[in-house]
Amino acid sequence: MDDYDPSSMDAEIAQQHILNSVTPVTEIETVAVRDALHRVVATEIRSNIDVPGHTNSAMDGYAIRSKDIPAQDTKVFNLIGTSWAGRPFDNSVQQDECVRIMTGAAMPDGTDTVVMQEHVQVNDKQITIDAKQQANQNVRQAGEDIAKGDSVFIPGKFLQPADIGLIASLGVGEVNVFRKLRVAFFSTGDELVSIGTPLKTGQIYDSNRYTLWSMLTRLNAEIIDLGVVKDTREAVEQAFQEASQQADVVITSGGVSVGDADFVKETLEKLGEVNFWKVAMKPGRPLAFGKVNGAYFFGLPGNPVSVMVTFYIFVQAALEKLMGQPPRKRLRITAKSASRLRKRAGRVEYQRGIYSIDESGRYIVEKTGAQGSGILRSMSDANCFMFLPLESEGIEQGDDVEIWPFESFI
Repeated sequence: MDDYDPSSMDAEIAQQHILNSVTPVTEIETVAVRDALHRVVATEIRSNIDVPGHTNSAMDGYAIRSKDIPAQDTKVFNLIGTSWAGRPFDNSVQQDECVRIMTGAAMPDGTDTVVMQEHVQVNDKQITIDAKQQANQNVRQAGEDIAKGDSVFIPGKFLQPADIGLIASLGVGEVNVFRKLRVAFFSTGDELVSIGTPLKTGQIYDSNRYTLWSMLTRLNAEIIDLGVVKDTREAVEQAFQEASQQADVVITSGGVSVGDADFVKETLEKLGEVNFWKVAMKPGRPLAFGKVNGAYFFGLPGNPVSVMVTFYIFVQAALEKLMGQPPRKRLRITAKSASRLRKRAGRVEYQRGIYSIDESGRYIVEKTGAQGSGILRSMSDANCFMFLPLESEGIEQGDDVEIWPFESFI
């Protein structure tokens, strides 16, 4: 028997409701450019300089005037000096003269073309070139990358390593970013114990806090881990009070399913406004969303795979918006399924798969074995979700299936 429920909420409606309900943080702080990685730009960054700042050579070779390129056969040039990166040649270049030039070195006055050293015959203080050269070849113009006054980044940009280098190339040492999002989380359940504690009969180690910590760390959130909370009214209420007073967002795993301890829902209703949904999806049907003492709240299922799936599908986009970053579009690829995928209509499914590229260059994917919501190995082995839409009744081996690579969630 499965847990299909025809009254469950459509997953896309739940996603959109959550995104429409959250408001980004507005507080801004200034950080050194080296501390800006994986932060979100809060004020526009404009360039005060040209990048590159001077016209320069893209190759090691010889700088010449393009009007001296021979129309046919070859021509001899007199070598009058060298332009080094950081040490330019100071004089002007006249007719049939050339300057030895290094990659990145400023183009000498009068020159506009660089002949690669591999295309030159050198004889003491002279070189010979042929008629195959093109005017302005192998030259990078001043401002070619970024012109003075250009807008480089606008608010909402999530800064990656290349962005940090780009900002540094402008000579900018500090960046205005939105403050980090503060996220508190805890697990509920008497059966859960933390790592380092010997297991008793009926107990399991709490893996959910470690997967949540890892996913939140990738988003560069400020993390508040409140551990495992026991199934008592007092402990749960204290945990919610503590979490909501410290954080912008509170995330729990477990305690939101039908049949869970009533005082969990009672506490949430007492401290805030929370909706309990049954979403038409697998894994991860039970979901709670709302506010607790002013903090946004996500109540995720207790099963390990369900925690990860609901985080990626519902929570991550909301956190990105809260951080000031427009939620990203996820990469979706069509692949040939090497596995038969069972499913019933009426819900979406996120089965776990391993995709690769075959000899013909086509994407292929196979499932990672058993797909139960408690089998965390199915996520560890996988590198994508195999998305089966609401109306799908399964996929036969050899059929096309839509896959969502995990790298698009990073």
